[in-house]
Amino acid sequence: MDPTRLSELLRDVRDGRVTPEEALLRLKRLPFEDLGFARLDHHRALRRGFPEVVFGSGKTPDQVTAITERMTAEGHNVLVTRTQSAVADQLRRALAAAQAASTPDVRWHEAARCVTVVGQPPVSLEGTVAVVCAGTSDLPVAEEAAVTAEFHGASVERLYDVGVAGIHRLLESAEALRRCHVVVVAAGMEGALPSVVGGLVESPVIAVPTSIGYGASFGGLAALLAMLNSCASGVAVVNIDNGFGAGYMACSILRTRRLP
Repeated sequence: MDPTRLSELLRDVRDGRVTPEEALLRLKRLPFEDLGFARLDHHRALRRGFPEVVFGSGKTPDQVTAITERMTAEGHNVLVTRTQSAVADQLRRALAAAQAASTPDVRWHEAARCVTVVGQPPVSLEGTVAVVCAGTSDLPVAEEAAVTAEFHGASVERLYDVGVAGIHRLLESAEALRRCHVVVVAAGMEGALPSVVGGLVESPVIAVPTSIGYGASFGGLAALLAMLNSCASGVAVVNIDNGFGAGYMACSILRTRRLP
């Protein structure tokens, strides 16, 4: 349950359209629901503004399906990260069989390795997130950030394959970058791109080191350390390959723009 639906429920109780007993039944699963193998945090949207996200890696298709069915039944849209197309297929079949009135839209995002399940109109955030990546090999991480940001209501501007080896490619889009309110930058190898972007824009920059590179990149550790030591102000860093964390943080920043 999110703040909008809770407010509607309370108004319905006040105006007599819903009895207190009916409201109690709707609220009985707050703050969590125990499925045995998982405890679903239905209360998270009330606390954080966004619902719980399902980390798909390590979960079986049946587990992801059970979690998603319960979350959609409670009115949540669902994002499943680090999963496979077979999971999306199973979700599509299960939700089509379970939903009598309307079936949520299940989409497989191949590059991002994510599934989105949307049955409720998403809340739109004010502002734009730019997602920038250094090279084509960084696309999975960049797309995970972009899909995450879009799922949580942000407008996303993608700018890909603009690494420092050909800096003119980035500079050509510098004005478009400056119009964005948050910038996510994914880069591997030596991880220099976030520092360059940080020197061009006034918006906060969220750097994502990727595990792309030869031996001395140490699976993204070299890029992580370079980004942590950025000489550009306003650059924050998430963990290696954590496109989800960067996209979520970007939306958290945008959300604060409309809070009282």
